[in-house]
Formats: sequence, C-alpha cells, structure tokens
Amino acid sequence: MATDSPANPLPSDFEWGFATAAYQIEGAVNEDGRGKSIWDTFCHLEPTRTKGDSGDIACDHYHRFEEDFDLLSKYGAKAYRFSISWSRIIPMGGRNDAVNEKGIAFYSQMIDSLLKRNIVPWVTLYHWDLPQALHDRYGGWLNVEESQLDFERFAKVCYERFGDRVKNWITLNEPWIVSIFGYATGGNAPGRSSINPQSTEGNSATEPWIVGKALIMSHARAVALYNKEFRAAQNGRIGISLNGDFYEPWDAQDERDHQAAERRMEFHIGWFANPVCLAQDYPTCMREQLGDRLPEFTEADFALLREAEMDFYGMNYYTSQFARHRDGPASETDCLGNVEEFQENKEGLSVGEPSGVHWLRSTPKLFRKHLTRVYRKYGKPIYVTENGCPCPGEDKMTVEEAVNDTYRIRYFEDHIDAVALARSEDGSDIKGYFAWSLMDNLEWSDGYGVRFGVTFTDYNTLARTPKQSALLLKGMFEKQMAPS
Repeated sequence: MATDSPANPLPSDFEWGFATAAYQIEGAVNEDGRGKSIWDTFCHLEPTRTKGDSGDIACDHYHRFEEDFDLLSKYGAKAYRFSISWSRIIPMGGRNDAVNEKGIAFYSQMIDSLLKRNIVPWVTLYHWDLPQALHDRYGGWLNVEESQLDFERFAKVCYERFGDRVKNWITLNEPWIVSIFGYATGGNAPGRSSINPQSTEGNSATEPWIVGKALIMSHARAVALYNKEFRAAQNGRIGISLNGDFYEPWDAQDERDHQAAERRMEFHIGWFANPVCLAQDYPTCMREQLGDRLPEFTEADFALLREAEMDFYGMNYYTSQFARHRDGPASETDCLGNVEEFQENKEGLSVGEPSGVHWLRSTPKLFRKHLTRVYRKYGKPIYVTENGCPCPGEDKMTVEEAVNDTYRIRYFEDHIDAVALARSEDGSDIKGYFAWSLMDNLEWSDGYGVRFGVTFTDYNTLARTPKQSALLLKGMFEKQMAPS
C-alpha cells in the first residue's frame, strides 16, 4: 500500500483515466431519435463559425465505442469520463417531454462495457449541448426558472436509469465557458453577443450573468435531488467541473497587478465556486464591478445551495497567465474583472513553453499553485477532470509524425509531478486525474485542426492510432504510486 509520504505522493486508490464529451466524438446526430442541440445549429450557420466543421460524424464514437474502449484497456486506464447528450435522452429537452429509450440503451451499453473492463465510469450530465428545442421554447439558459427545472428532470432520468452502475457524477462542465463564450463573446453556441460582428442577437453586458445564475441553480437542483432521493440507495459522488487559469501579476512590484491577478481568478472561478462550494454570494469584486447586472440570490436560492452539498471539486486546467490592472472603470461588456491578460510578464518572461494552440503554454509550477489555492479556498477534494495539450505543429503533422508526441509526454509528466507535489508538500487533497482527451476530436469552434488527443484520429478513414503519450501515461502514474 502506497503512503502519502513525499517519496510516494499518490495513494494506491488514486483514479486516473481519460475524458471526452458527447458532441465532440459521438456523431450519429440524426440517429435513434436524438434531438438537435445548440451545437448542431451553431455548426451549420452560414457563414461558418466553426471553420466549416461539425459534429455530424465526429469520431463516430456512437458506432465505435467498443473499439475506443479497447484503447482505454490498452492504455491501462482506471476510469473514463464522458458526457451524456441531453437531447439523445430527452430529444425536446423539457420536463414534460418524452424520454428516448434508444438513447438510454446506448449509454447503458457504454456503461456496461466499461464495467466489464473494470473501468470506472464518470458521467458529465452537461457538456455544453443544450437541446435546441429548449433554446427555441424559452431562451434556454437565459430563462433561469425554466432551465433549472428542465435540467433537474434530465438529471433525475439519468440517476434513475444509470445510477445503479454510475457512482461518479459531474453536473456541469465549465459553466464559465458556457456563459462567456456562448453569451458574451459569441464564439461558442448559441453564439449570442453584442460585441461580435458575426452575432445577430445578444447583450454581452447582461446575458452571461443571467446564464451564470441559471447554471448555478441548475447544478444546485441536480445535487440536491441526488442527495435527497438517490444518495442513500446508490452511494455515489457528485460534483462540478470548473475551468480556470492561475494568474500571476504582470508586474510583480505593482500591488495593483497583484490585486488584478486575484480579481481575475475570482471572476473566473469564484463566480461559480463561491455559490456551489460555499453556498455564498458571488465574490465582492464582481458585485462592485457589475452592480445590478449580476442577478441576486434569494433566500430560497441560498437554502437550495446549502442542500446541494457536493463531494468534490472537478478542476479543468490547461494553462496560466499574467494579469495587469486596467486604469479607469471597466467597460460595460468586460467579463474579466477589468484586467489585461498576457503570456509574458513585464520583464518579457514567458509564463511557459508554447504548445500547438495560441492560448496554451505549459505551466506545471503554476498548476501546483492553482491546485493548492483552490483546495485551501473551497475545501473540497479535487479531481483534475481535464488536463492536456496539443503539440506544436501537430495540426500539420502526418500520423507517423504525430504519434511521436514528445511535447505532450513532457507536459503530462510535469503536470502529474505538480499533482504529486501539491499533495505531498502542500497538503492538497487531490484524488484523481483525467487526461484530455482520449482521441483527437472536434475542438468546438476551432473545428478539427487542433489535436488534443492521445490517440490520432484520421478524419477521412476514422482510423485510430495510439500516440506515445497514451502508452506512457500508465507508467507515469505507477512511478508516482510505487514505493521508493
């Protein structure tokens, strides 16, 4: 049995595996009764907002999941995180709408296949793919009251039909991205924005904050329901996956930049973590900047948040940045906390080694700081529910070149080391790690160019080819868990 001493920082029951999301890999968008999601609509807008790509076929995981699970077994994964397509389960999305039994059967087969392989299923209920019917019916997440009731019903169906075998639930994936990219910048579905020239509808000053509250209360309803009606019998765990970078001051000598770095993290993480982890109001700096554009929580809301006690904090982490304060008041459409973001500091020092996508640099030392900050601030055991990268130039590589993914191997090694150090030296309770992603897939509005997978996907033949990183991850974890 491994101990938690510095020589053996990861315990023997540390969970690790790979993660995916339904719309990015499944395809089969018109098969077996699945309804449209907002991403189906967004990917087919003209002119294109997704580089001409869509999830219509994606990796065809819907027909190939056994082949993909063979890869999980080959890679030695203990666990697999995937999401359930809401509109495959309830095509029209609403609490009074019909359940699609063929959709239930598909995910049931997936879960059974994982369990036969001794791979633990981790289910994300919502990974960005709102049923289009709900967006059409009442504005989707813009209707705080209706959306949370419909999400609660969707969650209940999933608990009822899969909870006998699924013991690990994630309510929402990255509500910050849903709110900001979907309703402020307009870069993601449903593409609403008043500052994006490609968008025809939206109000970037108000809509992201309304959507944020809808997501927070939807999460709360799903967790409270699980606690009240399913936990005792099913004996599972439930949490949320929040994204967020770690920020350091652009000018280490300027107190205003220190404050900007902390404020940026409050706008990124505290927005959701304060209510869902602590049953507290939004961070003070958000109230000060946004005023009455930030929806209030009622006493009934706080009561529900207190009932929604969750088991873990899911952390999606990719990179870190420098924050520089802005002089003067924030613009009405600012959603960052009135800061500027940089990948180099005042001295020109890079935050980390560049990857294959412009926004991501490898920052393992700041990952360690991030893990410890989040654990100390919110007090929940942490599962790293996403972490990964594309290699420099990988989007232009042949399969023979891409499988030799030395940058990704180094990225994983360094970030797994950071997890081990955060546990053994900083006292942070980190219980699991999911690499993003099992295979190259639709990178949302970036289409199929950017490759995050540990498996190379040939999008013409849909052949899968393991990259070296996939085959080496098991060894990385065994090294951390092995006796010295």
